[in-house]
Amino acid sequence: MSLSKGQTVSLEKRGGGTLTRVRMGLGWDAIKKKGMFGKLKDQSVDLDASALLFDAGGRLVDQVWFQQLRSKDGSVQHTGDNRTGAGDGDDESIVVDLQAVPASITQIVFVVNSFTGENFSQIENAFCRLVDSTANDTELARYELTGSGTHNSQVMAKVSRAGSGWSMTAVGAIANGRTFQDLMPTVSQHL
Repeated sequence: MSLSKGQTVSLEKRGGGTLTRVRMGLGWDAIKKKGMFGKLKDQSVDLDASALLFDAGGRLVDQVWFQQLRSKDGSVQHTGDNRTGAGDGDDESIVVDLQAVPASITQIVFVVNSFTGENFSQIENAFCRLVDSTANDTELARYELTGSGTHNSQVMAKVSRAGSGWSMTAVGAIANGRTFQDLMPTVSQHL
């Protein structure tokens, strides 16, 4: 399933019940630049994934990012900072144990920003995706970032409490900034 901006998908399992553990993956490739004598060489790109935890009043309660790899309650875990984009698949991941997220948290917003300043017209094969971590990483939703414009940050998606379960909305709001703090005005518009 590929989501467009504004689309929402329930995180209920197809056979019934709700998902208990999801992972937001962020992937991209280094930029191919012409070097000396016309040879192509890779230029590292440092994209950063962050998860922002909000309460019902829209107050930022906690954040998970490259400087804080785990939420205070332990329900959200960043697997580590990738500063190059080298390798296949997800370069950074944030794992959320939905059952362990405190009841006071009503939304988790995922953002991505280029710490090194490149914009999404320059970054190759950039995407984010939500997978069911309890079912062999079955992909639930995917959102393409490459070619989305000359901005260097984006509010990717949000996971919101929906009754006794959760839903995910692809936000796709553009912004500029090197860290999640720079994106807060844009994030607040989508809570």
